[in-house]
Amino acid sequence: MELNLTSKGIELTPEAQRHIERKLGRLNRHLRNIIETRVEITEEKTKSRQHRFLARVTVNGGNTQLHGEERGETILIAIDNVAKIMQRQVDHHKGKLQGKKSRGYSTVKDELSEGAEPLQSRKYIVKRLNIKPMSVAEATDQIELLNYDFFFFNNTDTEKLTLLYRRKDGNYGLIEPER
Repeated sequence: MELNLTSKGIELTPEAQRHIERKLGRLNRHLRNIIETRVEITEEKTKSRQHRFLARVTVNGGNTQLHGEERGETILIAIDNVAKIMQRQVDHHKGKLQGKKSRGYSTVKDELSEGAEPLQSRKYIVKRLNIKPMSVAEATDQIELLNYDFFFFNNTDTEKLTLLYRRKDGNYGLIEPER
């Protein structure tokens, strides 16, 4: 995990840098694919001493990006506050991934831990289609006649493979490739 520290209006002491590394380095234990963590500390001129320092943290984990910001009376308090928020976000994200696993969804990468057991393999039924050229009206007749939720055909109007599907509101939708 790469940690990028920046500060605006203040010089970070070595003690503050170690504190940031220690607090935010813990996130890597729970979310293994963290690529980069950006930390920005800003000292602002406010009337309230309790909101003097602002800590912003952005965690980039490939497909996952988490962001948090908190204020504090000192740099260390602001870091502690934002570290709690980031830990909650990581726990929430981890819970979502575990929920997907328990429902049988698979993820491309196991973001939780390197030693996790592989998911059970899913069974797929392969159907071969004889895709015929037809108009959207003919495909709509076919979807009605066969009582299907979707129908795959070669659209004669656009000369593209097209998916016609029945929407929940009773209407139809078309999905076509851009090229």
